[in-house]
Amino acid sequence: MIGRIWNRLEEILLVSSLAFTVGLIFIQVIMRYVFRNSLSWSEELARYLFLWQIWLGASFAVKEHAHLRIEALVDHLSPSRRRFLEFTALLAWFAFSLFLAVKGSELTLLLLKRGQVSPAMRLPMAYAYASVPVGSALMSIRLVEEMVRFFRAPLTEVK
Repeated sequence: MIGRIWNRLEEILLVSSLAFTVGLIFIQVIMRYVFRNSLSWSEELARYLFLWQIWLGASFAVKEHAHLRIEALVDHLSPSRRRFLEFTALLAWFAFSLFLAVKGSELTLLLLKRGQVSPAMRLPMAYAYASVPVGSALMSIRLVEEMVRFFRAPLTEVK
C-alpha cells in the first residue's frame, strides 16, 4: 500500500513540477521578449525546481530500471558471474547513494545553520541543496528494494 502511494506520489511530483517549470519559463520568455521586462525570481525558481527534479528523478529511474548501463562485458559472463557482478554493482551504487545522502545532509544543515539565502527569492539555500540528500536517500531505499528483488529472483533472471 505505502509502496504504491510512494510510486504514484513520485510520478505526480515529477510531472507536475515539470509542467510548472515549463509554464514558468514560458511566462519568463513572454515577459522578456513581449513586454521587455523580466521577472527577477523565475529563473532562480526554475533552477531550484530542476535540481529537485533531477534528484527525485534519479530515485524514480532506479524503480524503472532507466539508469544507463554498459553491458558489453556482462553479456559474455556465465550466469553466476553475471549475478555476482550485478550484486557488486548494486552494493557499490547503494554505498555511493548513502554517502551522498549523509554528506548532502551535512552540507544542507551547515547552510541552514549559516542562514545563507538565495539572491532573488531570498529563500534559504538549504532548500535547494536538500534535494541531494533527499533524492539520494530515496534512491538508497529503491536500491534496497532492488537488492531484495535480486535475491528473490531465480539465478537466470538477472536484469
